[in-house]
Amino acid sequence: MKFSVSSSELLRKLQIAGGAVGVNPVLPILEDFLFTIEGNQLTIGASDLETTIITSMEVMADTSGAVAIPAKILLETLKALPQQPITFTIDEETFGVEITSAFGKYKLAGENGEDFPELPTPDEVDSIKVSAPQLTQAISKTVFAASTDELRPAMTGVYFQVDFNKLILVATDAHKLVKYTFSNIESEVSTSFIVPRKALNLLKGALPDGGEVALSFNKANAFFTFDDTKLICRLIDARYPDYNAVIPIDNPNLLTVNRLDFLNSLKRIVIYSNKTTNQVVLNITDKSLTVSAQDLDFANEATENLPCTFDGEAFSIAFSAKFLVEMLGVLESEDVKIELSTPSRAGILLPAEEVEGEEILMLVMPVMLTN
Repeated sequence: MKFSVSSSELLRKLQIAGGAVGVNPVLPILEDFLFTIEGNQLTIGASDLETTIITSMEVMADTSGAVAIPAKILLETLKALPQQPITFTIDEETFGVEITSAFGKYKLAGENGEDFPELPTPDEVDSIKVSAPQLTQAISKTVFAASTDELRPAMTGVYFQVDFNKLILVATDAHKLVKYTFSNIESEVSTSFIVPRKALNLLKGALPDGGEVALSFNKANAFFTFDDTKLICRLIDARYPDYNAVIPIDNPNLLTVNRLDFLNSLKRIVIYSNKTTNQVVLNITDKSLTVSAQDLDFANEATENLPCTFDGEAFSIAFSAKFLVEMLGVLESEDVKIELSTPSRAGILLPAEEVEGEEILMLVMPVMLTN
């Protein structure tokens, strides 16, 4: 089996698929890319059994066939080569791979492509279509809030709720929660499922700047298809917590502040906070927001004042600056609104100006005030 391909085009495709290559996998062959040639079409597959990425490209080939090629050495070789045509020659008996470039030859041991685990195929799926830029935006604004606690598997992913013509994404780690909703999707179903965080981070890096994504799903897997690439992931089989129950309804105190001013102030003030809690205290009056922090162990202390508008009684509440910085960093509006009820109940962050067709709500739990 022999085929020729542009080194830079192949590298680009391998970098998309490479995120799904297994690290210390149960099956050693999962450290490989699966190359399958049919006609002049090369299909590249990579999998860790939880997440699979399949992408394809045109090549010049003489016969069809399949081979598994070690991912690490192949990627390193292509990164070190300048753009040029390269030729792969595969021994169909030993599966040895020889790569020929303008500089010379490189030999590596491949494996029989038939030994690669069978890749999942869409079976009894429902499907919706989503704009690729909108899906990228939705993932960026939610995935950071998912938990890393493997003891609570449901919360280590992002909850997708398909509700006919709208899609709701929710992520939480019990300290912070993000709910992102966008409409104008094409769907005839109402259902929900949990997509793992790793798969969404890989998807975010692979999605194109334009076009549509076909999202198909059944009880076991989700299939994201765009351009000539497909990402398949095993869904998290767990019950997602009732997120609506933790969103406080009655929040009589409303703070409005410039997002970037508040974000930059928090980045400075957190330097002086306790390194375990990252606690910052917000003292709010009708004209001014005072942001302060102290670390009694090292006698560190910092205070800043920001202009704001505030509708409510004078108020003090403490939050983890780390969580506020993460949330303010993914919002894009010029000003943010923070709805508050009492110092012991969650605060709600909202953009002051909503974008048409999308809604975002962020919730952050307070830190109990310490003296």
